[in-house]
Amino acid sequence: MSLTAIKQGSCRAPFKGLLIVCSLGLMVAGCSSTSSQTASVAEQQGPERVTTGSHKVNQGDTLWSIAFRFGWDWKELAQLNGIQPPYMIYPGQVIRFDSGPVIAPVAVAPPVVAQPASKTSGKNRKPTTNTRPVAPVTAAVVPAAVAPVSLATPTPSAASSADWAWPAKGDIISRFSSNGSLNKGIDIAGQLGQPVLAAAEGTVVYAGSGLRGYGELVIIKHNDTFVSAYGHNQRLLVREGQQVKIGQTIAEMGSTGTDRVKLHFEIRRQGKPTDPLQYLPNR
Repeated sequence: MSLTAIKQGSCRAPFKGLLIVCSLGLMVAGCSSTSSQTASVAEQQGPERVTTGSHKVNQGDTLWSIAFRFGWDWKELAQLNGIQPPYMIYPGQVIRFDSGPVIAPVAVAPPVVAQPASKTSGKNRKPTTNTRPVAPVTAAVVPAAVAPVSLATPTPSAASSADWAWPAKGDIISRFSSNGSLNKGIDIAGQLGQPVLAAAEGTVVYAGSGLRGYGELVIIKHNDTFVSAYGHNQRLLVREGQQVKIGQTIAEMGSTGTDRVKLHFEIRRQGKPTDPLQYLPNR
């Protein structure tokens, strides 16, 4: 073998290897990029409702607070669990999130009951049977879904900025976000004890501190579509079941459950967090 051939061979082999390594590197880089993009898209889609498992009701829970916590529309959660008006739940009750089949009543065929033999003697005596139907027996039934009705009198559809008012005065220090840290509403800075106002008329369906991360919280149901939430209050001024008007003071601003005085405000449409700035009027 000539020296030239040896040199050419020694150069070609590493070059081919380099091509293979480079190709593999590009493939791996491409896969990594695709995975990263997929994760980014998933984060931007925001949280989805919990659709597996269940929740055992604790003292202070309401149907609306559970629906709020797990990303459900309260009507659909009530329907799934067969909860009927007035939508009362009790400690220890299990609220499920899976959409398993509902067991329908199963009628059992009535038995045929033999009639005792007649005391009348004779060769032509024939046994008779009683064919009268017996009340059917039904198997255990899971409560059927019931269409819920509103607790309050119907209120105007809160679908435009004209139906909403700002819940507090102050600068917006955190905006709605569906990725990263995931802010499901907006945060408004203010002073300790500053009035917190109802952003629209409706019914208070939750007032308490049972939802972790929200401090002293008020949830108002405006209609079958919208609810609003007001978190981190110092003191609550309304009770569950109370009717409130737009602009009514419902709480005092505070820092419960957070590191500074502010109001955390959310608007949820059929259980899904939406950007409040899409509904609030321009300042």
